[in-house]
Amino acid sequence: MIAWLAGAMVGLGLVVHPVVVSGDEPLSAAAVMDGSNSDRHERGRRIYNFRCYFCHGYSGDARTLASSYIMPKPRNFVTTSPDDLPRERMVRAITSGVGETAMKGFGTILSQDEIEEVADFIRLEFMIRHDTNTRYHIKENGWDHHDRYAVAFPFATGELALDTPDERLTDDQREGKKLFLSACITCHDRGRVEDEGPIWDARPVSFPRNGVTPETVGRFDAVNGASVYAVHDRPVAVPDLTPRERLGETLFQKNCAFCHAADGTGKNWIGQFLEPHPRDLTSDAFMEGQTVATLLTTLREGIVGTSMPAWKSVLSDEELVSILHYINRVFHRVARLDRMDR
Repeated sequence: MIAWLAGAMVGLGLVVHPVVVSGDEPLSAAAVMDGSNSDRHERGRRIYNFRCYFCHGYSGDARTLASSYIMPKPRNFVTTSPDDLPRERMVRAITSGVGETAMKGFGTILSQDEIEEVADFIRLEFMIRHDTNTRYHIKENGWDHHDRYAVAFPFATGELALDTPDERLTDDQREGKKLFLSACITCHDRGRVEDEGPIWDARPVSFPRNGVTPETVGRFDAVNGASVYAVHDRPVAVPDLTPRERLGETLFQKNCAFCHAADGTGKNWIGQFLEPHPRDLTSDAFMEGQTVATLLTTLREGIVGTSMPAWKSVLSDEELVSILHYINRVFHRVARLDRMDR
């Protein structure tokens, strides 16, 4: 058996990863226990473990790293009664998304049958049975006698804050904290703290950085050179940008580069994981079919069924037009942009 770590950013508590037994078949503790391994239920499980775990957690309890950043938080299916969330409403949410939340629509990615399969899996597995779906800390994954690390569990579950002063901890708790910080934090990398502190670097970089020190933070020579995506997170150096283009550069790199890449190609690490992929703003095939009007509408309203959000409540029209001026100068000509200044 091998473990499939379908994402390193797991969350608070005992969020789990699917275990591959053979091929792509995940091993379900619930299915083994009660024999409920119908083909349809297992298809729903595979969809959930691939599409939904990142926010909602493998156990459906939304105890994930992503949920600790998202507002409003993803739904906790374990504490949700089926009566409070009818099946029809659930299918509609999976198909079209939920407005003003991070829940996107999957109607362009999943078939109607797949949407209903994953909805029914969630209802039966989490809302009715309160099953644990898939466990990661098992012998087959190298976690023989996982309970021997129990002193670290309170820091993984959030029962104890990581920044609790040592003098307030018992000897066992101090040992547990030391173990958590030396091993468990690799995956459980957002344990609870009493003081979040300042955000150390809000600059969006979508791949791991190695060897970063206070002196090299923000420098591209401090990135992981092994990443094939690193080149796409380097802004294109263009001299003599106008003040408006310079503003557009700042706004693009802070708000758009995380998905579209710093060079506008969408070929960075995050961009390659999103479905559909973010647009390549350097592409003739795409950009020649766009005008300033169509691009402004996209920026303002977003695109339903994709990860492209609406920016109209975040950035002003003047700022959005500045981004278009930057795109026009650095990535690709924007048709009819010159008319904006007449």
